Amino acid sequence: MNLILLGINHKTAPIELREQVAIPKDGLADAARTLTLNHGVREAMILSTCNRVEILTAADGPDVDIRDFLHNHLAIDPAMLKPHLYEYRDREAVRHLFRVAASLDSMVVGEPQILGQVKEAYSVAREAGTVQSQLEPLLQSAFAAAKKVRSETEIGSTTVSIASVAVDLAMKIFGSLAGKKVFLVGAGKMSELAARHLVAQGASTILVTNRTLERAERMAERFTGSVVPKVVPWDELYEAAAQADIVISSTGAPYPIFRKEHAQQFLHKRKNRPMFFIDIALPRDVEPEINNLEGIFLYDIDDLQAVAASHMEERSREAADAEALIAQEVERFQQKQKTVNIAPMIVGLQHRAEDLRQAELKRAQARLGNLTPEQMAAVEAMSRSLVNKFLHPTMQALKQAARESDVARIEGIRETWSLMAEVPHFEQDAVRDETPAEKAVAAGIGKEKA
Repeated sequence: MNLILLGINHKTAPIELREQVAIPKDGLADAARTLTLNHGVREAMILSTCNRVEILTAADGPDVDIRDFLHNHLAIDPAMLKPHLYEYRDREAVRHLFRVAASLDSMVVGEPQILGQVKEAYSVAREAGTVQSQLEPLLQSAFAAAKKVRSETEIGSTTVSIASVAVDLAMKIFGSLAGKKVFLVGAGKMSELAARHLVAQGASTILVTNRTLERAERMAERFTGSVVPKVVPWDELYEAAAQADIVISSTGAPYPIFRKEHAQQFLHKRKNRPMFFIDIALPRDVEPEINNLEGIFLYDIDDLQAVAASHMEERSREAADAEALIAQEVERFQQKQKTVNIAPMIVGLQHRAEDLRQAELKRAQARLGNLTPEQMAAVEAMSRSLVNKFLHPTMQALKQAARESDVARIEGIRETWSLMAEVPHFEQDAVRDETPAEKAVAAGIGKEKA
C-alpha cells in the first residue's frame, strides 16, 4: 500500500487561492467518497482549515495520481494550482502528517487547534467509510505522537493560536484595548479563544453574533467575571458592527458578509472614526476592497504571519525538541509497520509448525495406546513447548530482518520453511490492519517465556 499526501497551505499559496480550494465541512464526506472512486485509491481523508487543504490517501501503487481529483472537484485550472501544490509519499507523508498534528507546520507553531481539526477530519472520513484498515493505524499514531509532543516538550507551554495572534495585532494597533468595543462575528472555537484573550487584555465591551443564536448564547454563558459577551441577533449584524472599534470575523460563510458598501455606511455612522477588521475566516468574510477606504484597516490570515513570526522565534528551542521527538515517532511507526508486514509470514510459520506437531502427535498416539486425559494433556503441553522453543529463534530472526529491511534473509527463511506468504516490499512501508493472530505475534503471545 502506498501513502500519498497532496496539499497547499499558508506557506505555498496566497489566501486568494486557498479560499478557492477550501472545502466546507459539510462537503468533506462527499469529497472523500468521490476521491475513493478514483482508480487505485483505497482510502482517503481530507483536511480543510483556514491555512491548509490536504488530501491523504492509501493507494494501490506509486503511479496513482490524485491531482486530477483536486482540479476536477474544485473546477480549478491545473496550471494555476500546480505551482502551489506539495506532494509527499510514504515515509515523508507520515512525517508531514505527524508534524501537522503536532502543530509544527502551523502558522503559529504550538497552537492547539490543529490537532482537533485533524481529529475532526478523521471522524468525518471514518463515518463516511473512507478511513478503514489502511489509514486507521497511521492516524492513531499521528494523534499519539502529537499528544507526546504536548506532554514531553514545552511547545504548548503558553496559549498561542491564530486568535491570540489576532488579539496581539489589535494590541499593536491600539496600544491598549481599554474602553474599546469588540464585535465577534461567528461563535466558533476561534471566536471564543479571541474573546478570552480580549478580556485578558482589557477590552471593556464584547459583542458576539452567530447565524445560530443559541450557539452565540452558549458561548456567552461560558464566560464569568466582569466582562461577559453581549449576544446580538444575526439580523442586527450591520447595526452592531457600526458600533465596534474592532471586528473579528470567523464564520463559515462561502462569500464575504462585509462588503465595501457596508464599510462606507459604517464610516458614515461612526463619523469617520477608524475601524479595524481582523478576518480569520476562510473563505474570507471581509471583501478585500474595504481596505481601500480611508479610515478602514483590514487584516486577514496572511497578514497575521508577521506577528506569528515572533512567536516562532521565541519557540525555536521548543520546536527543535518537538521535531526530534517527531522524528523518533516516525521511525517507531515505520519499524512497527515492517513488523506488521512480516506478520503473515510469522503466522504461516506457526501454522506450518503446528501441522508438523499434530502429524507427529497422531503418529505417536498409535504407538502409545490409550492415554488418560492427564497423560494426553502432558504430551500436548510438552510437544507445544518444544515447538515454541524451536520457533522462537526463527521468529526473532524474522522480526530483526524486518527491522533491518533484510529481504534476502527473510527470503531465506521463507524458502527454508516453504512458506507461501510473499516477502514484503519495505520500500513502500505498507500500512495494513493486523488480524487478531498477528496482534498476538507482535505482542509475543505464544512465545516461550524465559
